[in-house]
Amino acid sequence: MLPDIGGNIVKRTVKEQISEKLDAHISSGSLQVGDLLPSERELAAAFSVSRESVRSAIQDLASRGLIEVSQGARTRVVSTEGAGRNPDLASPFAINRYDLASVHGARLLAERAVVADSAQRIDDATVARLETSLAAQKYCLDDPMRFLICDREFHCAIYRCSSNPLLADFVIGLYTYLMEHRRTAMSQPGAILRSFKDHSEILAALRARDSAAVVAAFEHHLDRIYSTTRAILDTMGRDAASTV
Repeated sequence: MLPDIGGNIVKRTVKEQISEKLDAHISSGSLQVGDLLPSERELAAAFSVSRESVRSAIQDLASRGLIEVSQGARTRVVSTEGAGRNPDLASPFAINRYDLASVHGARLLAERAVVADSAQRIDDATVARLETSLAAQKYCLDDPMRFLICDREFHCAIYRCSSNPLLADFVIGLYTYLMEHRRTAMSQPGAILRSFKDHSEILAALRARDSAAVVAAFEHHLDRIYSTTRAILDTMGRDAASTV
């Protein structure tokens, strides 16, 4: 008799899922100490959940000392200590040890397989969720932090459609690479709009269940992320050299 391995799986509440997602943003660096969180309404739109679930998740993070909730003021990130208690397969702390070219190459190889599979398996409910996410992104074109929250939801929803959950987790881990630099990249004029257009093309290909078109759209998107991140790192290197 095989053991009932499914019997020990514990389903997470919506509050726990939102808490883990915000935790992931803090541990990866897309949310940093001093940042003001989007409003409950904006987070609810980004995560496609109720404001009550967002409020409960915020209370959980506040109880862990990661954020501070003040009456009449925006909720603020106050600590990263203890963030990442539920890390992805490749945590930000591990993945950031690799060079940009290596991670980019790994993303291209892994994501091609994952998104091609997802294009064939995606259901109408997930397409609708992506459409809702894209609609929310329209209101983030001047807010890099909010856009990155929506961006992660958009990408992860696609990856999770893959038939291989292990590979999906690996790709999500790669997604977290150098998120603090992604924030800088998203602050450049027109950067968010370009990503929004990329997402629109990805969604159009997913609606058609066209694997080749989805892979091509992702390759274009990843190549652009690589180029902008490379430019930021090169600038940082020149600035550091000039101070020596």
